[in-house]
Amino acid sequence: MEKINIYNLSGKPKGSVSIPQIFKEKPKLYLIQRAINAHFSQNKQKQGRDPLAGKRNTARSWGTGYGMARVPRIQGSGFLTARNAGFIPSVKGGRLPHAPRPIKKIVKKINKKEKSIALISSISASGDINWVKKRGYVIEDIPEIPLVIDDKIQTIKNTKKIMEIFTKLGLENEIKRFKKGKKIRAGKGKRRGRKYKNKKGILIIIKEDFGIYKAARNIPGVDIKNINNISTIDFAPGGIPGRLVLWAHNAFNELNQFKILV
Repeated sequence: MEKINIYNLSGKPKGSVSIPQIFKEKPKLYLIQRAINAHFSQNKQKQGRDPLAGKRNTARSWGTGYGMARVPRIQGSGFLTARNAGFIPSVKGGRLPHAPRPIKKIVKKINKKEKSIALISSISASGDINWVKKRGYVIEDIPEIPLVIDDKIQTIKNTKKIMEIFTKLGLENEIKRFKKGKKIRAGKGKRRGRKYKNKKGILIIIKEDFGIYKAARNIPGVDIKNINNISTIDFAPGGIPGRLVLWAHNAFNELNQFKILV
């Protein structure tokens, strides 16, 4: 069975580990995107319109015999909108013809087996150099993909030490790239509490947290996840697989327990 190196906190090989079977699976992009779409649909808020919107008026049709269009008109006289057309969709202040309704089903579902295959596919893509490059990461200085590091990284409690480890593993240029990747969002979203867009960078997978979460959470683009709480969205943000992942050794071994579905 093919093996890869395990790196210590100084960036030097300290041993080897067999590559789990999950990395030999061919990534299925269409299933990954389906799982991501299903995930995002869970966060959508139902919306609708007031059933009486555009109908709170006295508009009635005059009928025939007046030489005027038979549209409903506001009843009364002596005010600006008297005799103006109202109620119908084609006039000012009228109702909407096919307004959004809150009973519409906006949640997209996905089969359990397809969801599992999507997660397996996204993990497999993260261990393929071609998929990682396609996502835009600069990996020339990185010694190996997938990248496995000693479990001691889980005990780091200082952000400066985490940055030193990243530098020794060849990830320094990636961190600098993520710092420059902060952009102002186009459109109305920037005045709705989401002004900035940040690039998704390194994903650290751990089995136990002894301080690394607080140490690394403030580094731009870096996410930390427990191996027991991973999903497709972590490995394929936006439905694009091939995220750069740094595995803790014990978390990497947990991948052997994943059931490969056909």
